[in-house]
Formats: sequence, structure tokens, C-alpha cells
Amino acid sequence: MTTDANPSPQRPDSEHWTEMLHVRLERIEDLLAPAERTAEPERPAWQRRTRGEQRWAVMVALLVAIGVQWALPERFSIHPQWLLPALELAMMAALWVAHPHRRIEHTSRALRVLGLLLAAAVSLANGWSAVILVRDLLHGSGGSNAAALLTSGGGIWLTNVIAFSLWYWEWDRGGPAARAQGTHQHPDFLFPQMQQEGIAPDDWEPQYMDYLYVALTNATAFSPTDTMPLSRWAKLLMSAQATISLLTLALIVARAVNVLQ
Repeated sequence: MTTDANPSPQRPDSEHWTEMLHVRLERIEDLLAPAERTAEPERPAWQRRTRGEQRWAVMVALLVAIGVQWALPERFSIHPQWLLPALELAMMAALWVAHPHRRIEHTSRALRVLGLLLAAAVSLANGWSAVILVRDLLHGSGGSNAAALLTSGGGIWLTNVIAFSLWYWEWDRGGPAARAQGTHQHPDFLFPQMQQEGIAPDDWEPQYMDYLYVALTNATAFSPTDTMPLSRWAKLLMSAQATISLLTLALIVARAVNVLQ
């Protein structure tokens, strides 16, 4: 019995080819389905449902505005002097009964209209006072008491800040209830917390105090500071507020300096 001196050639390693096949299949999967391996970016807070805010901060600001209106001299008020403040208090009571301790998370057409009417009433009363003040200053009939003049002008200026903060709060992305539901795709005001990650919670939403800050800085700097208006109506409102604030302060200071001299 003879043996073959030349053995048959060695077969390719099957394990090696199996490993190469798995590598190629993984590459094909990566090319065909990259979305499965990449996490989908999370939507911003203004497009998600978040917790609504409570109404207490708005109520405090409104009480300050009504108190200032009541404390102004009678010639600065719409007669009878008690009419608009009493109407504002009645609307505040209705809104508070609707949301005594609950957060503003559900839209209601009636409450929405009532909130806008309340902001309009504050603006109407303060606008009337500002017109009377400017008229007196231009005609030199504002009196010779510089302290009283500065006090009245400062009260009107402060109420103007509160009035515009209400408009910003009520109109930005449809109001507080709509902001909580995330129904608007684009914001009207761009806050710093909405531009950079890590400086605020992921579910951060602007509340009334943020809009009050925007109105205050706009009334003192006469321009946006750290919060930018994006929509046309927001730019129009901020422009109107800056113009009113500039004219009021300029006339008050000029008249007060003239009286002191």
C-alpha cells in the first residue's frame, strides 16, 4: 500500500471568511440605517408640553399698578377715578377664581379674552395719565413742586412697565396656557436660557417675572438687552414702549430741572 507524496492543497480558513462576512454586513447596516444608531435630537422646550405657571406674580404686579393709579392726583385719572381700578379688580378676582392655586395649563377662550381685557384696561388708564402729564409739562402747568412732579411721573412710568409686561406675557406664543402646551412652533422672544444648553433646566419656560424684566430693561435701556424680539409684533411693542418711556422720562427730567432752577 503506497501513500501519496504530494498532499492536497490546504483549504481556505472558514472562520476567517466568516469573520470578514460579518464585518461587511455590519458596514452595510451602518450605511443603510444610520438613524438607528444616532439618537434623534430632542425638541426644544417651547415645542414640548411643560408645566404651566401660577398666576400669583401677575396678581402682585397688577395690585401695584392699581395702587399707583389710585394714588395719582385726580386730574391724571379717567373720571370717575374709581371706575377703572374697580373694573380691574373685578377682572382680577374672576381670573383668580378660575385659577386659585392651579397652574395655567388649559386654554379657555373666555379667560384668554378676560386677560387681554385686563391688560387693555391697565394700558388705557395709564395711557390717559401719560397724556395728561405730557400736556401739563408742555404747557408748563405741571406745578412748581418738583417732588410731586417726579413722583407722579415715576408712578406713570412704573405702571407703563407693568402694562407692557402684561402684553408680552399674554401674547408670546399665544399666552401662558399655549406656552405650557407647546402649540407654537417658533418663539416670539428669544431668552438666553433658550439659546444655550446647561444654563437652565431642560424644561425651562419663561414666566411672568421674565417678561417683567424684559419690559423694565427695555424701558431703561430703550432697546433689547439679553432677550431678543423675533416676531414683528414683538418688535413693534418693544419699539412703542421704548419711545413712550424715552419721551416721558425726558419731559419729566427737563421739567423737574427747570423747576429746581
